[in-house]
Amino acid sequence: MLLSLISIGHAETFLTVEQAKGELFANTPMKKMDLTLSNAQVEAIEDASDMRVLSNKLNAWKTQSNEWFLVDQVIGKHEMIDMAVGIDSSGKIKGLRVLRYVESYGSEVRYIKWLDQFNGRDSSEKLLLDKQIDNISGATLSCRHITDGVNRWTHTWQQVLQHL
Repeated sequence: MLLSLISIGHAETFLTVEQAKGELFANTPMKKMDLTLSNAQVEAIEDASDMRVLSNKLNAWKTQSNEWFLVDQVIGKHEMIDMAVGIDSSGKIKGLRVLRYVESYGSEVRYIKWLDQFNGRDSSEKLLLDKQIDNISGATLSCRHITDGVNRWTHTWQQVLQHL
């Protein structure tokens, strides 16, 4: 008899998109923007951030004061982490929220205290885990990839969103 072990992932949804909007932007009106990045824009973001753009389609909303709310993903250890990102009108991170986390451990990256260290960061410096950004033991890859995501998102604002 052949037995196989199946690893079942542990998926947790922490916030909906609407809840994350509420946490990051209160009741600020937003307009859904259907944005597809050109190849040149993708290349510019990748060159500036040293990060790969995962999709040329942006799931984005814009406020009247030119602030942006993005819903995107970063890789955890093996699975994708769904993220909500608030960017203010000067390109600084307003806030991050983990929407959904699938890994079996490391979900501490959802804690506001850890995420708040990204607030006020922009594309003027490349953020590095264990340099500007504190690590969480047991969640190193998720921490690193969220940090990389912030670098990509701030450069997406710098290269594209600020001009819209």
